[in-house]
Amino acid sequence: MRARDLGIRIGRLAPGPLNAITDVPGVRVGHTTLISGDGPLRVGVGPVRTGVTVVVPHDGDMFSEALYAGCHRLNGNGELTGLEWIRESGLLTTPIALTNTHSVGVVRDALVAAAVRAGRAGPNHWALPVVGETWDGRLNDIDGQHVRPEHLWAALEGAVGGAVAEGNVGGGTGMVCHGFKGGIGTSSRVVDDSAGGYTVGVLVQANYGRRERLTVAGVPVGEEIGTDLVPAPVLPDPAPGAGSIIVILATDAPLLPHQCERLAQRAGMGLARAGGSGDHTSGDLFLAFATGNRGLTSSDFDLAQSLTRDVTTLADWHLSALFWAAIEATEEAIVNALVAAQTMTGRDGVTAHAIPHDLLRAAMVRYARRD
Repeated sequence: MRARDLGIRIGRLAPGPLNAITDVPGVRVGHTTLISGDGPLRVGVGPVRTGVTVVVPHDGDMFSEALYAGCHRLNGNGELTGLEWIRESGLLTTPIALTNTHSVGVVRDALVAAAVRAGRAGPNHWALPVVGETWDGRLNDIDGQHVRPEHLWAALEGAVGGAVAEGNVGGGTGMVCHGFKGGIGTSSRVVDDSAGGYTVGVLVQANYGRRERLTVAGVPVGEEIGTDLVPAPVLPDPAPGAGSIIVILATDAPLLPHQCERLAQRAGMGLARAGGSGDHTSGDLFLAFATGNRGLTSSDFDLAQSLTRDVTTLADWHLSALFWAAIEATEEAIVNALVAAQTMTGRDGVTAHAIPHDLLRAAMVRYARRD
């Protein structure tokens, strides 16, 4: 179930055929979902409500063929590894993985091992994997560190194009968004032919936000469906609004690194439209990559084999169309994460309720924002 299945239309641009990040040709997504145990928290035992999501940026060997990329920090109480090299070089040199806060290290190391498995081992091999996190400790035994290398490898090997599973899957399994069950969401937009007809796809791991701020297509849904109607999970709950979101943006436009950075910034506007504010305790980190220039290599050693290379760049005048596509796709990806998610009970009986579809539809009808 997704927002459009409920008659909710967000924005003015048309989505791609799948309305997903996989509408960008070559992009693949894989998940490993870990759910086990019930009852009181026993660190190292469970309950387990977590996982790993992998975004593979193109259909070649990601460990040997880099892409131009850029990143942006709205608020920095979070982690997305590998960003310093992206800022320095403008190159994304590995697949992207998303997991929980306390499993970043093992997932990062597992990506290094995956590169070695792919034949990148040797005296000149190095890897600076990109791994993002949000905190799933409301529902998950996060200190138990249940994510293992084989879970990353399974997500990577299972990554495919086509429709993307959303909600309680992969890295989003134990996440909470605006006091409802959150998780993984995705969406896409296609810009007009006059701007190149390019696609912008977005995938989010949504785990942020105050209930009263949730907004869907301009409708104050969080006010309409307050905690008196649908309780928010309590742990006791951290500070109101605590939490994070990782936003991954992909486009087939031929962008240079600084243009990717500018595209990544616009995810913050889509987040704001959904009711996010980048609170003090929130980690809001965005990464954009562009597949429009293929054939780049991933290391200085490889680059030394040729003196120059030819690239194409979209004229800056046409970036505005991509910016708006990123804004709309980010907003809808967040809403899709909420709509797709299902009620989940985790550690100590804490329950994160799914947003009720009937109440969401009723709110949209009251404000005449549903087809």
